[in-house]
Amino acid sequence: MKNLLLIRNMLCVSMFFCLWGIAVNAQNIPLVYSVENSGVSYPAPSLPPANESPSVVLLPNPFEWSDGHGVINTLEDWPCRRNEIKLEIEKYEIGFRPARPTSITAALTRDSVYTIQEPNWLNIDQSDPKWRLNANNFIPVEHKDHFLLVTIVENGKTLTLSSTINIPDGAGPFPAVIGVSGATGSLPASLFANCIQINYNPSQVGIDGKPNTGAFYDLYGIQGGHYAAWSWGASRIIDGLELIQSQINIDLAHIAITGCSRYGKLALFGGAFDERIALTIAQEPGGGGAAAWRVSEAIGKVEKIDNTDYSWFLPSMKDNFAGKTDRLPHDHHELIAMIAPRAVLILGNATIEWLADPSGYVSAMAAREVWKKFGVEDRIGFDFMGDHNHCNAPASQVDAADKFIKRFLYGETTDTNILTSPFQDVNYQSWIKDWRITPASFVGNN
Repeated sequence: MKNLLLIRNMLCVSMFFCLWGIAVNAQNIPLVYSVENSGVSYPAPSLPPANESPSVVLLPNPFEWSDGHGVINTLEDWPCRRNEIKLEIEKYEIGFRPARPTSITAALTRDSVYTIQEPNWLNIDQSDPKWRLNANNFIPVEHKDHFLLVTIVENGKTLTLSSTINIPDGAGPFPAVIGVSGATGSLPASLFANCIQINYNPSQVGIDGKPNTGAFYDLYGIQGGHYAAWSWGASRIIDGLELIQSQINIDLAHIAITGCSRYGKLALFGGAFDERIALTIAQEPGGGGAAAWRVSEAIGKVEKIDNTDYSWFLPSMKDNFAGKTDRLPHDHHELIAMIAPRAVLILGNATIEWLADPSGYVSAMAAREVWKKFGVEDRIGFDFMGDHNHCNAPASQVDAADKFIKRFLYGETTDTNILTSPFQDVNYQSWIKDWRITPASFVGNN
């Protein structure tokens, strides 16, 4: 066993320097990566059958190796550990998520130009119920719709993703945002005015509400949850952007993903599973998103393992872990932590009980320990304030998103130390009190 552990650690160190290509010091904690999964070639852990997994009542330690033999000590350990978390989530929760296909092509088509009136969110008083009746609250926004066509061939079958893509005027290079079910998700388009905006329609991959149904399942002939299929589709969009980079002058080092509600969950899975995404903004992701299954089990009428949508997740997750979340080898603070050391902003709505935002708060604070170990805790933020409509970000959340976008997409200097919630009395530390965390051995100031 000791020899196997030594081999694992040596491989982690050597492959870290090969993939990241940097010397570790205080100034270069990466903001993004050029590959989908920097841990893809690391040794896979031996994961137990669900009925043999040990009981862990509190939140599992994201720093602890899957085999229980110690915790990570250095930055170069993280890609290995992150890959272990990925494999746990696939095995126990969403199913297998294939890597980039060998046969994939992309094309850009050019179509219409049109102008529509959109809310000027930065100047709107949303406490006024009649704000939509005031024409001064709207501004004309020109859209230049092109289409990104990504074609994948696997097993003799073809899947084509068609996404509208809006390209700003100017020379670029332009950052980009992948909006799920909307060019900028449910966030104001004005926040991303200087970005290439890609409208990703996940129903082209898997049909919501229908398990194992859609083009992804036809392509691979496998069964799984839509969060494996849908996040896979988001990664294929990025593949397509790479293939047409010269045509649209995109800045591939500054890509964001955002969505709300079920698509807020998708934004989290997309950002967690693809390290080419520099900024993840998950809006009201609720249970199965930012909220930790264990914590949600204890707080009331919220989305839990026993009542979530099982077109999204493996049915075996309910069979194995409903009513016994302590047997789940991971939890969703680790899904969030997979994004580290890249940037993530979680937007909630504490008024809506179903979203389990107290659980989301505990989960986000627990995940933040990973960014703290990197010394870059200002790359994870949240705003869980309520009293607004579902998927309608209030002014404080628009401001938080604006700051994260300016810093992590546009490279501006803004303060992203944003931890806003009504949960000051929630003791998140009681959920992580058993963690073994080694002293930080690397600190970043990016």
